[in-house]
Amino acid sequence: MISPEPPSGRFDGARHLFAVRVYFEDTDLSGVVYHANYLRWFERARSDMLRLIGIEQRAAHDAGEGAYAVTDMGLRYHRPARLDDVVLIESRVEAVTPATCRLLQQAFRGTELLCAATVRVAFVAPSGRARRQPPAWLAAIQSVHEPVTADGAGHALKGPA
Repeated sequence: MISPEPPSGRFDGARHLFAVRVYFEDTDLSGVVYHANYLRWFERARSDMLRLIGIEQRAAHDAGEGAYAVTDMGLRYHRPARLDDVVLIESRVEAVTPATCRLLQQAFRGTELLCAATVRVAFVAPSGRARRQPPAWLAAIQSVHEPVTADGAGHALKGPA
């Protein structure tokens, strides 16, 4: 029987792994993935990573508590992905503060790095002001926090296993 739930990726230690396939709609006229689609894939991977560790953003938003919002992102493109490629999005929590988290997200085709992003998210109140994360969220994020050794450009030295 097929599960009615979409795939949410999985954890390998502290790394969250989320696979996507490149469809025709993801490509531009040159046949490579349009650059903005990496942002969509990284967002999906982050959302599913949070869901898997027990963080229900919609429930917190609906209750008027707040939600995570991206406050800073830096991307570096290394190689293009193409139609029918399977791309593995790896997400790691690099740093945690009472109000923010910094993640390293990387897109791989096999062992080849395609794109890397450093993402900072803050917990924000419905008013848009930053506030402390709920204690349960902070504990959940800390449970998968593993500092990443990076090269001088801020990219992880180790790819997917």
